[in-house]
Amino acid sequence: MPETIMTRDDIFKKVQEVLEEALGVDEDEIALETSLTRDLEAESIDFLDIVFRLEKTFTSESAPFKVEQGELFPENLTENPEWVKDGKLTDEGMKMLEDRMPHVDFSGFQDDREVTKVAELITVNSIVEFVERKLTS
Repeated sequence: MPETIMTRDDIFKKVQEVLEEALGVDEDEIALETSLTRDLEAESIDFLDIVFRLEKTFTSESAPFKVEQGELFPENLTENPEWVKDGKLTDEGMKMLEDRMPHVDFSGFQDDREVTKVAELITVNSIVEFVERKLTS
């Protein structure tokens, strides 16, 4: 039996379920614009659980859903001095993030660039976009 193509709404509902389970939050707290760290108080350990649950939720019989390290959430940014200087992302660091994470909207971040605030940019919409891209690639 052929697999059905998931709509964006289907993906959002499944992402909502993943976040409810991983973060112990209610469905009504999870909107597309919700920030995982700022609004749902997700921590780095939660990101691992979210990735695990996304892989489990979106893997199908015909296609595994695998999230590579650093693909969905930023990792080890401060370890590269070409990416971060004085706690702020350099032009090269911004380009790397934009290239590696096209599912995140960095447009409002260009002026601030404080590396500690990058995680706040990860929204429910970012995850939906990420899943949508992975499923159609």
